[in-house]
Amino acid sequence: MASASSLLSEEQFLCSICLDVFTDPVSTPCGHNYCKACITQHWDTNDMCKCPLCNKTFYRRPEVFVNTFISEMADQFRKSLQLRRSGSANREVAKPDEVSCDVCTDTKLKALKSCLVCLTSYCHTHLEPHQTRAGLKRHKLIDPVKNLEDLMCQKHDRPLEMFCKTDRVCVCQSCTETDHKSHRIVSLEEECEERKAEQGKTEAEVQQMIQERQEKIQEVKRSVELSSKNADTVIAVSVQIFTALISCIERCQAELIDVVEEKQKTTVEQAEGFIKDLQQEVTQLEKRSSDLKQISHTVDHLPQKVPCSSGWRPTKDWTKVNVHQSSQVGTLRTAVSQLEKTLSQEMKKLCDAELRMIQQYEVDVTLDPDTAHPQLILSHDGKQVYDGNVKKNLPDNTERFSECINVLGKQSFSSGRFYYEVQVGGKTAWMLGVARESINRKGVITLSPNNGYWTIALMNPNEYWAIVDPAVVLLVREELQKVGVFVDYEEGLVSFYDVETRVHLYSFTGHFFTEKLFPFFYPSSNEGGRNSAPLIISPVNHTD
Repeated sequence: MASASSLLSEEQFLCSICLDVFTDPVSTPCGHNYCKACITQHWDTNDMCKCPLCNKTFYRRPEVFVNTFISEMADQFRKSLQLRRSGSANREVAKPDEVSCDVCTDTKLKALKSCLVCLTSYCHTHLEPHQTRAGLKRHKLIDPVKNLEDLMCQKHDRPLEMFCKTDRVCVCQSCTETDHKSHRIVSLEEECEERKAEQGKTEAEVQQMIQERQEKIQEVKRSVELSSKNADTVIAVSVQIFTALISCIERCQAELIDVVEEKQKTTVEQAEGFIKDLQQEVTQLEKRSSDLKQISHTVDHLPQKVPCSSGWRPTKDWTKVNVHQSSQVGTLRTAVSQLEKTLSQEMKKLCDAELRMIQQYEVDVTLDPDTAHPQLILSHDGKQVYDGNVKKNLPDNTERFSECINVLGKQSFSSGRFYYEVQVGGKTAWMLGVARESINRKGVITLSPNNGYWTIALMNPNEYWAIVDPAVVLLVREELQKVGVFVDYEEGLVSFYDVETRVHLYSFTGHFFTEKLFPFFYPSSNEGGRNSAPLIISPVNHTD
């Protein structure tokens, strides 16, 4: 019997409303067919019940029932249509990089399977005998591959269906009974699955490495952005500072010149006044001299005519009068002192900007109890430490300090920059900084960069030192309350700052770090309660 698809066309099984194959087909009184849902919705959305094809009007909505015969025919047609579409999908033309069917003569279709017995690749149509005939069903089918001859054993002319794990080569059944008899043999499928699993693992590792490198790229980009931001800040601050310095120099120079010129003007005016007075006296004295000469000519003849009075005499003692010649040294010194004061103010601004930049590298530091001397008391959050004055019974592990009451931070750093702050107020002695991983932790310890310690300390009341060889005294005007520690690993730099006054204290420079660096803390001994205040690791206040 002919199928529904061969007797009827596709248009006869399509609903004229949804244009798809009938679903629950019903017939109207005028003889036209529709999906039940389609005609119902059509009538629900219109005022009149009309046939969409012939426009026949029904004044009362007709009662419709599913047409069982048309429904069955539509189901058969739908299945036939799906089979045709599935078949056409499997009859794709092989692309240059795909395995083509060896049986196709005209247009080479894409192969679905390759037979290891026939050494032939088949498309969907030509594969059918292997799926239906009993003798061909026993053939070994695999996913399509090119060069099937490579899957045949050259020695026994049999399919390479096994894999020798010992020699790591593909073998046939005969090989397993001869040359590879005592070897570990598995099926090709098992080996392929194992290889796929290894490949999946490798792919996961590759993806992980890709992700790590992409994250590193983002980290480098962020570093560049931060570096650019810091560079812009440094340039802006330097322009501001040097502009202020240049302005101050020019102002001090102008003021100095004005003062010097004013003093010189006063000197000249004073000298001119002296000269005028002296010239007047010279004129009077010359007149007096002339009068005396005239009298001297008559004194011999008429002495009784000579006046008894000696006449006018100068009243001012010019031997004690001097013109003040200003050396202007004091004026120059005052101008330079003002310039020095301005420079100090601008240096403070520079240090403040520098501290703000390095505070961006803040890290969360906590104390490591495994390194703490048994006499030290650590807070539960690992942020405070002080000398408890009683030695606890703790395991003497390799990380722990045994004699000196020191403790290290848990966090280590082997690259980049990091910064943290420590409250030191209220203490009479302390040391802090960073130490390398390989430092000596047993017995008496000498702190110095050569021994792996980069630290500053309060050793006596109001005596601050950088612990180098020899030690350097730090000029600190006020008692330190909070100290900032900054490390640039690649630059070999360790710097310390007075956070409260925003002043740079000291920097260790030019060091070559090769090991992990740990934050280092020495709260010093209790001193009978005088030094009981703890060292406190505190968060950075970026709004200072």
